Amino acid sequence: MADAVLAVRGLRKAFGALVVSDDLNLDVRFGECHAVIGPNGAGKTTLLAQLAGELAPDHGAIAFGDRDVTHLSPDARARLGIARSFQITTIVDDFTAEDNVALAVQARDATAMRFWKSAFRDTSLREPARAALARVGLSTRAGMRASDLAHGEQRLLELAIALAQEPAVLLLDEPMAGLGHDESRAMIELLRGIKGTVAMLLIEHDMNAVAQLADRVTVLLSGRVIATGAYATIRDDAFVRDAYLGDSA
Repeated sequence: MADAVLAVRGLRKAFGALVVSDDLNLDVRFGECHAVIGPNGAGKTTLLAQLAGELAPDHGAIAFGDRDVTHLSPDARARLGIARSFQITTIVDDFTAEDNVALAVQARDATAMRFWKSAFRDTSLREPARAALARVGLSTRAGMRASDLAHGEQRLLELAIALAQEPAVLLLDEPMAGLGHDESRAMIELLRGIKGTVAMLLIEHDMNAVAQLADRVTVLLSGRVIATGAYATIRDDAFVRDAYLGDSA
């Protein structure tokens, strides 16, 4: 697609006889939220790992704009503008919220890769770190140890870390995981505010979040794309309902 910021073509990944990405084609367009849904074991997180560079595909190609990034490392992709969050929160517990984000600000600049201690002293890292925390509503938690934050706040901190990298594409692995009703609603509103400023690929089981956020939805089943379209189209697709949505539709 000419307007795709991230495109996958013919992606295949297998672990022995288990095929987890099966000739997979998908693209994420500028400013859109593209959700990927499917039952457990459908290959969603494996897809995300391949997009982030944490797992090499057996065949196929991944393009970021007009650049082939199929064989680039996670660090190289992050510096180009591909950032991700994880289903299980990944932060440095002993650092403050601001320290965690300051490290991400430092890492986004390939010329600024110095020892971690400099992140605590470098004032040039602090202003963008605080801005990222403010963007997710964590300004008042900047000085708190990450381990002392509530689970929902840790999820927001992880999002701030991703946003501090100034990505063009944000890969989100179940951002609603473990959140209560009010926390999920706040996360949806936050992502809605970010939407349009960055392309998002969203893996999510919470169909309420998908309905509110996704411009397009791709359904995976056993590593294959079985449908792609607007949420209403996917919701009303009889095959998708039988394969995954069921009564949740």
